Amino acid sequence: MADTGWPGCARSLKGVILDMCGVLYDSGEGDGVAIPGSIEAVQKLKASDLQLRFCTNETQAARETFVAKLQRLGFDILVSEVFSPAPAAAAVLKQRGLRPHLLVYDGLLPEFDSVDQSNPNCVVIGDAAEKFTYQNLNEAFRVLTDLEKPLLFSLGQGRYYKETDGLKLDVGAYMKALEYACDLKAEVVGKPSPTFFQSVLNDMGLQPHEALMIGDDLVNDVGGAQRCGMRGIQVRTGKYRPSDERHPAVTADATVDSLSRAVDVILDQRQQTP
Repeated sequence: MADTGWPGCARSLKGVILDMCGVLYDSGEGDGVAIPGSIEAVQKLKASDLQLRFCTNETQAARETFVAKLQRLGFDILVSEVFSPAPAAAAVLKQRGLRPHLLVYDGLLPEFDSVDQSNPNCVVIGDAAEKFTYQNLNEAFRVLTDLEKPLLFSLGQGRYYKETDGLKLDVGAYMKALEYACDLKAEVVGKPSPTFFQSVLNDMGLQPHEALMIGDDLVNDVGGAQRCGMRGIQVRTGKYRPSDERHPAVTADATVDSLSRAVDVILDQRQQTP
């Protein structure tokens, strides 16, 4: 499929931020499957003069475990290059003196080992997958309704994501259920939160116009980046749907078939003489 649009900013770029699931790989049984060309695309970016970071809403594993999985798939990725919601949420909780009731996947629990969880005064939910039972959701609901000032944190707000066997409901659906039941608005930690994107830019020492986001989620990856002043490119892998190209509120700066294609266009443009 042909590329649609393309931001004329490749020569002035100083950094690229990549989503992970649906851009680098499709999750699923075992370590999942690398998307064709994505391993090589990361290698090309790292060999270039561009800074590279990875920005994910992955909340089914601690960051070290998650990065190790991608390394086994063949990706050249370091833990220090990856930004995910759980470490950011743990920092917020400690800074504000909050004690969470956690409704998260078991593999994520180590990220909160340093946080006091006694006598909870807030709720944190992530992509808990099969742990999103009626009993567990109702327990989180009761914690919130027992608080004088209920406070809900959601690690991302995705509607769904893609695994090798098809689409799966994401944390956003359950966040909305608790918001509705408790008549509150969750604080989102992770994409598309401007604070989350800004933390990545701060780490690179870049201004928004100097960076480009590439993702498969039009609203949370592309739209979130654009609201921060970055350009956003959507790839036609992962959770991409053809209807994304007709979205009423978010329009990607470009839409391309894959990360591999996006990287080739960026690097080719940077080599052209002005």
